[in-house]
Amino acid sequence: MHLTEKLTIKTPSSVQVITPNWVNNKIRLSIKRDDQIHSIISGNKWRKLHYTLEQAVTQKTKHIVSFGGGFSNHLHALGYCCHQLNIQFTAIVRGDYSKNLSPMLQDLIDWKTDVQYVDRVTYKKRTSIEYIQQLQKQYPQALLIPEGGSQQQALQGVANIIAELPQTYDYIIAPVASGGTLAGLIEGVSIYSPTTQVLGIGVLKGQGYLEELVASLLPHSQAFNNWHINHDFHFGGYAKSTTELNEFCSEFLKQTHIPIEPVYSGKLIFALKKLIFEEFFPANSKVLILHTGGLQGARS
Repeated sequence: MHLTEKLTIKTPSSVQVITPNWVNNKIRLSIKRDDQIHSIISGNKWRKLHYTLEQAVTQKTKHIVSFGGGFSNHLHALGYCCHQLNIQFTAIVRGDYSKNLSPMLQDLIDWKTDVQYVDRVTYKKRTSIEYIQQLQKQYPQALLIPEGGSQQQALQGVANIIAELPQTYDYIIAPVASGGTLAGLIEGVSIYSPTTQVLGIGVLKGQGYLEELVASLLPHSQAFNNWHINHDFHFGGYAKSTTELNEFCSEFLKQTHIPIEPVYSGKLIFALKKLIFEEFFPANSKVLILHTGGLQGARS
């Protein structure tokens, strides 16, 4: 049985035209519902993990190790996949939630995940060569997957989003945190839709840092000038929110019947509303929102 069938993944995801009351008639707005790919392995998490998991199954990998926070959509999706595929999973989690489990962590424990809490100083080492070598010695048979699943294998999975589109768009807009989704979209439009501009909305404080993350994932032999990251809508940092943002997420759900949350998709669409008001997009632009799924930030 193919991996997508075994995990009941539903692709391609649909594209919906939406008309919330803040969209003027100069902009044609649509949303790609990657949040509907699967009830748990939602959105860009499947896109980024697809080919890595296929390789793991082919090679009969017995153990996977990865990283994330206490509300990580990536760890949640990967933990479920490993449970379904009978692969041991170790989650290295930033901060100690052992006395106050998030719903995401409770799910991981129910799925027999080995949860390892580390302090923030240790977690910052997650990309250092020395720390990776230490983990490889500790878990000699394990496949290590970076935070957010953002690595070279992820780009092809995300680029498939562009291949699925029924038409071309002037802009595709997506949230940015670990860089893999944006890098995959950039590579995808360069192949399938070279006139499309990719706009990332940074959901954490990371001006310069996020650009470096994305650029490090892209093929260095090619020049990409089709993307930009806006850093004005992180609301104070990763997973930081305000009453205004939370109310906006609720109102958007009422108007469109599309669920969003304040960590990723909420900040993305809030930014879009402001940019439309500021006439960032030329008249008659076709703008596509990528709903990257991942509603762990809404579970509390």
